[in-house]
Amino acid sequence: LHISSPKLLSRTTSWISPIPSPNLSTINPLPPPVIISDFQENLSGGSAPSSPQTPRKQQTFLSKTASGRNMTTPIFFSQSAARRKPPPVERKLECTLEDLCFGCVKKIDITRDAISCSGLIVQEEDTLMIKVKPGWKNGTKIVFEGKGDERPGSLPADIIFAVDEKIHPLFERKEDDLEVGVEVPLVQALTGCTISVPLLGGEELEICIDEIIYPGYEKIILGQGMPKNKEEGLMVRGDLRLKFMVEFPEELTDCQRDEVVSILRDQWVVAQLASA
Repeated sequence: LHISSPKLLSRTTSWISPIPSPNLSTINPLPPPVIISDFQENLSGGSAPSSPQTPRKQQTFLSKTASGRNMTTPIFFSQSAARRKPPPVERKLECTLEDLCFGCVKKIDITRDAISCSGLIVQEEDTLMIKVKPGWKNGTKIVFEGKGDERPGSLPADIIFAVDEKIHPLFERKEDDLEVGVEVPLVQALTGCTISVPLLGGEELEICIDEIIYPGYEKIILGQGMPKNKEEGLMVRGDLRLKFMVEFPEELTDCQRDEVVSILRDQWVVAQLASA
């Protein structure tokens, strides 16, 4: 027996002019300046405050009032409104089938570029914690916002980890099910057998097979596959599929051939009589 194998948020600050002096009551005041808020969208759809405000350059444009006079109105632009987030940094997160079945916590050490208080780019080390949840599949992505490299004038990049499922020596994953190959000798395939089947996690399960095992024969063990969802707080798992392969002898003696022919002929005769 062989077991194989991311709404743009804006905020307008209203400008209230002081109470006009009686001597200036006949003069029309200038329109209030428009302030562009220092909030912008990030990749996840939320908003994040920009860096502290810096002196803004004033630009002007000409507008006509109701009386037809040309007047200049100051408009202030936020320098941080032009900040962009660079493309995310993508990395692989290697996980075994056991990790993806039972869950685990992985610590990832990273080194990134960061801007110091003096404005210099320095190397910064950090440790990220990833809680792998049961049932995650190959390609599942985990995003750490703002944990990537920092660059002047840009928002910090994101880091995206993609699950990379490692090849298992015994089991092969098929969606929520697992498959394992079982090789049995011809004599056991014809006469029945009891086999010990390995389960993911290290346990074993004994099963008894009474029927004839033919090439392509399958046996399903319910609830021993990968986690797929929760029903009323209970984790539901897929199935374990046993795929049987029959080992045929490489050669037979003449005596053995005669015995096989005799046995199979008798079986054929019995089958014919039963169907008559």
